[in-house]
Amino acid sequence: MTPATSLFTPVEADLRLLADNLKQLVGNRHPILFAAAEHLFGAGGKRIRPAIVLLISRATMLEQDITPRHRRLAEITEMIHTASLVHDDVIDESDVRRGVPTVHSLFGNRIAILAGDFLFAQSSWYLANLDNLEVVKLLSEVIMDLATGEIKQGLNRFDAGISIETYIEKSYYKTASLIANSSKAAGLLSEVSRETVEHLYSYGRHFGIAFQIVDDILDFTSTTDTLGKPVGSDLKSGNLTAPVLFALAQKPSLEVLIEREFAQEGDLEQALALIQDSQGIQQARELAAHHAKLAIEHLAVLPFSESHQALINIAEYTLSRLY
Repeated sequence: MTPATSLFTPVEADLRLLADNLKQLVGNRHPILFAAAEHLFGAGGKRIRPAIVLLISRATMLEQDITPRHRRLAEITEMIHTASLVHDDVIDESDVRRGVPTVHSLFGNRIAILAGDFLFAQSSWYLANLDNLEVVKLLSEVIMDLATGEIKQGLNRFDAGISIETYIEKSYYKTASLIANSSKAAGLLSEVSRETVEHLYSYGRHFGIAFQIVDDILDFTSTTDTLGKPVGSDLKSGNLTAPVLFALAQKPSLEVLIEREFAQEGDLEQALALIQDSQGIQQARELAAHHAKLAIEHLAVLPFSESHQALINIAEYTLSRLY
C-alpha cells in the first residue's frame, strides 16, 4: 500500500465501492466514451478528492453511517476532477499522465473533448439529483472556476510580471475550489452548523493551495519517471509557478529567458539552473507549509475521530511528498 492510500484507512471500503460505481455511472450506452471512462477510472490515481469528501462525511456523522448522498457527492467530485484532467491534457498536449497514455493520445482530441464534456454533464445530472440546492450551487461554481483557472493560466503564459497573489488565485480556481466546495458540501449533507461548514470550506481551500504548490515544486525537484511527465514541463509551456516567481526576484536574468519563451538553444536548461541556484524552491516550500498548517487549524471544530486524524495526516503527507 502506498503512503497516500494508507492515509485513507477509515474510508478504504468506501473508496473501493466508489471505484466500482464510477464506471457504472458513466454507463455503457456510448461504447467509446465508456472505454475512455474505463481507461480513466482504471488508471488509479490517488483519489485524494473523494477520500477527503468521505473522511469529512465520516468525521461529521460519528453517531451514524454516512448516507448514499455523501457517497454520491464523493463520486461527483471525482467525475468533475477527471473531466477537467481530460480537457487539461488536450490543452497541454500531454501524451502521458501518471505514466499512463492520456485519453486524447489513445482516442484522439475529438473523443477526449466529448468524454470530458460527457463527464461534466453526467456529474451535473447526478448533482441535481442530490436535491440540495446549496450543494448544487457549490459544485456548479467549481465547474465555472475550473474553466476560469484554465483561461487565467492561458492568458498569463510567459508573463514574468504576475504576482504570487495572482498565482494563488489561479491555484484556487484550478485545484482548491473543487476540494474546498466539496468539503463544504459534505458538511451541508451532514447538517452540521454554519460555522463548521465554513471551517470545512477553509480546510479544503488551504489544503488545495498547499497541494498545488507542492505539485508545482515537484515539477523542478522530481524525476520524469515519478512525475509521469518531463521535468520542467510547466516552465517550458510558460506556466510560471511559485518556485519561478520567487526565483525571479533574485535572478533578473531569468526574466529575459522567459520573455523570449526559451526560443534559443539552452534557454530552458539555463532557466532551470537559475531556479535551482535561487531560494525559489525553498520559499515555495515555506508557502506550501503555511497553507497546510492553516488547513489543519480549521479542523479544530471537529470532534476527534479516526477520520479527523486522517484529514490532518493527509495535509501533513502533502508536504512530505517534497522530501
